[in-house]
Amino acid sequence: MPKMKLLTSVCFLLVFLNLVSLTTGDDDHFVYSGFTGNNLLLDGAATVTATGLLELTNGTLRLKGHAIYPTPMRFRRNATSPSTSTTRSFSTSFVFGILSAYPDVSANGIAFFVAARREILAGAMAAQYLGLLNGSNNGNDTNRVFAVELDTMQNNEFGDISDNHVGIDINSLVSANSTNAGYYSGDGEFRSLTLISHEAMQVWVDYDGQAKKVNVTLAPLKKGQGKPVRPLISATHDLSTVIPDTAYIGFSSSTGLVNSRHYVLGWSFAMDGPAPAIDIDKLPKLPREFPKPRSKVMEIILPLVTAAVVFFVGTVLVLLRRRQLRYSELKEDWEVEFGPHRFAYKDLFRATEGFKNKNLLGVGGFGKVYRGVLPVSKCEIAVKRVSHNSKQGMKEFVAEIVSIGRMQHPNLVQLLGYCRRKGELLLVYEYMSNGSLDKYLYCKTSKSTLNWVQRLGIIKGIASGLIYLHEEWEKVVVHRDIKASNVLLDSGMNGRLGDFGLAMLYDHSDNPQTSHVVGTIGYLAPELGRTSKASTLTDIFAFGIFVLEVICGQKPIMQDSEDNQVMLVDWVVEHWNRTSLIDTVDDKLQGDYNADEAVIALKVGLLCSHPFPEARPSMRQVLQYLNGELAVPELVPAHLSFQMLTMIQNQGFDSYIMSYPSSVESMQSISSLVKER
Repeated sequence: MPKMKLLTSVCFLLVFLNLVSLTTGDDDHFVYSGFTGNNLLLDGAATVTATGLLELTNGTLRLKGHAIYPTPMRFRRNATSPSTSTTRSFSTSFVFGILSAYPDVSANGIAFFVAARREILAGAMAAQYLGLLNGSNNGNDTNRVFAVELDTMQNNEFGDISDNHVGIDINSLVSANSTNAGYYSGDGEFRSLTLISHEAMQVWVDYDGQAKKVNVTLAPLKKGQGKPVRPLISATHDLSTVIPDTAYIGFSSSTGLVNSRHYVLGWSFAMDGPAPAIDIDKLPKLPREFPKPRSKVMEIILPLVTAAVVFFVGTVLVLLRRRQLRYSELKEDWEVEFGPHRFAYKDLFRATEGFKNKNLLGVGGFGKVYRGVLPVSKCEIAVKRVSHNSKQGMKEFVAEIVSIGRMQHPNLVQLLGYCRRKGELLLVYEYMSNGSLDKYLYCKTSKSTLNWVQRLGIIKGIASGLIYLHEEWEKVVVHRDIKASNVLLDSGMNGRLGDFGLAMLYDHSDNPQTSHVVGTIGYLAPELGRTSKASTLTDIFAFGIFVLEVICGQKPIMQDSEDNQVMLVDWVVEHWNRTSLIDTVDDKLQGDYNADEAVIALKVGLLCSHPFPEARPSMRQVLQYLNGELAVPELVPAHLSFQMLTMIQNQGFDSYIMSYPSSVESMQSISSLVKER
């Protein structure tokens, strides 16, 4: 009996230890050939389809998705002293596929990751951050994240080498090593692969804990293909400094502004040895979302058909030729490198229903803007048609358009791409559902009036966007036409600055009525009349006028009680001199605003619109003033108006030529006003 009790106790202890082992992730290998009935942890857009596909993103724009193995894996042998032990060797393999509604437009990629904490994924951003990290923690050693990215976007902020690459990431989306996607065949020849080709591919990730080396291998999914002998990319790094005792493994993906879907078909993992083989025959199939190429059988049969059929085909060819001319584009060899950012004119024509007037959003000096819906992705866009006959500098201009399209900031209107026809350019922007800010500032109904919180939020948002343009992006970008009509409101009434690159377009134009000074009267810094050179300081001047316009609800050139034209900045200075600055706040707010915040904003507007450039603050200082992080410097009493100071600095605005026809009459009036003073 004592022996029987002892045996029972030992069995119970073994069962208990086995249960503990299962709950703590000591089960160190697995294989999924399809994901039906799995127990993965899914969040965001991730789900398992009826056919067994692990779908990380479902085509919805600006979403992320994660799939995580339910229990953490033990990556160190010595559990009692993990700080002195090294990371174990491990290996994983998975089969994936990326589908894009626009095969010629890059989507975002997919990443396999090992993360110390699941919580880090909650704060991750979509788009270029792949749902792994965000702008504030990217590159921090405290992230404790190792990842292999299969990326189909080229983001200069991460130093990406192309829009079709594989990268090894350590705590950052700036890859420790990266290379173009492909594999080495049996004869050692490199063969390229396109990650967004809508074809399934297999990846192997192997870490040698002794050699501290990571190998990543890629290959097309073919029966009998197997794992190539030579890895695609390698990196030497001691993952003991990154991966703790236990860590989570899984996949992450996200979408940006292109309709795309990311799938995992199968997955295997093992510690201290090769990952188990995935049964290719049991894998679910990728969906076919796009029609197969049309058969060319008719092209073979045509020579053999009767004369009647030949006549019919001739008629069809004439109709097709007319259709082709309708959708004709201007395309040159050098545009191949900008291919992913170019839209087909046919798609833009259909999106806007043939550029019908019912889709017209507005008309400006640069051209007309139309609302549209892309036929495949159903993404809403705004298309600006710009007349442009000059060939000089066209390649440089298109390069700037593509470069600007890579900028991503919540307070900038995203420029998605372009199309080119004879005599015109078409610029494709993200659609802003609530239109331009000026319609709300000067609306006649109280229902459409912006409240104080919305106005201050818009001002801060545009300031944040200008900091990004002036200081944070890879190049210094001068907008050159900051004004209320160029600030668009998204569905959440957040302000976004638009019309990038259009001022530069006029510089390339051969229009004889265009000078080098570009902008809108009332927003032009006085030094432009002398130097004709735009800078970040001229942007800050225009921003100052914009701030006064939003707070006061008045245009930069306003009418007084005697029907005379008065500069808004002079009117605000006059009230400041009379210590009645608060009286300039828009009457439509009916006193429902924070007086202290209003005074700060008005003073910031006067500082930014100072006639002397050296007296203006930087945009970073402006945001600190508005957020209350810095005290606004005391304004020096001015016996002369800002307009008079402008005359001292520069002899009026006579040389200014307007970019927008709606402002020409104001330009003439202001020129005479300056002369009278």
